[in-house]
Amino acid sequence: MMFASLYTIVRRLMLAFGLCFLLPVAASALWWTTLDRPGGWRAADWGASGILPAAAALPDAAIHVMAARTGGFKGAVSVHSWLVWKSADATTWSRAEVVGWGHPVRRDAYAADARWYSNQPQIIGSVTGPKAAALIPAVEATVDAYPFNHLGSYVIWPGPNSNTFVAHILRENPGIGIALPPNAVGKDYIGPGLQARRDAGGSDLHLSAWGYLGLSIGPRRGIEINVLGQTFGLDLAHPAIKLPAIGRIGT
Repeated sequence: MMFASLYTIVRRLMLAFGLCFLLPVAASALWWTTLDRPGGWRAADWGASGILPAAAALPDAAIHVMAARTGGFKGAVSVHSWLVWKSADATTWSRAEVVGWGHPVRRDAYAADARWYSNQPQIIGSVTGPKAAALIPAVEATVDAYPFNHLGSYVIWPGPNSNTFVAHILRENPGIGIALPPNAVGKDYIGPGLQARRDAGGSDLHLSAWGYLGLSIGPRRGIEINVLGQTFGLDLAHPAIKLPAIGRIGT
């Protein structure tokens, strides 16, 4: 009887894993094969997409979290994310992100709203006005103090990578109130080994085992289960389901 019950539990867990993780990843991979993509980074379009207005045209301060599908077959399962911001009356945008060569953190290496490997970016979330103005100094300080910014620290999977960087900024500045999408692979890496972290201010709780397995829970992330860099979860504050590889579905 005990072995029968154990078998039933294991079978149900495997079914849940298949439905929640494997099926969305397979569907996204199939969709990705139908798209025309550049043959390499030299052939890709890295130019401005036009989704952000000129900084000089906006009198107020603003912070945007942005993301676009990444290059190669990785784009089937993950986005690349970055931050852009401007102070009130600034005439240019500032952009910060992590790349996989040299010192990882790069400032203003691309246009604020540039395409990534020809893929159109989207704005994941924004903060504007006096709230953004108050947050920008802390954001800039967190960018400068990013702990994985030495030669050789970038690891494409499970992290620390570009999404690890943006997730770190958002954890350290919870006033931004934005969570990365579930297909931002690397966002759940918070350090080697077994880790437990809370957002600054003590809101969301994050548990991680080397970035391969984890759990996040709180008002910003909702409930997220992280397996091998992919996330399945629910956002209760802004009702939505979070699917691996596919992204967020809902409000």
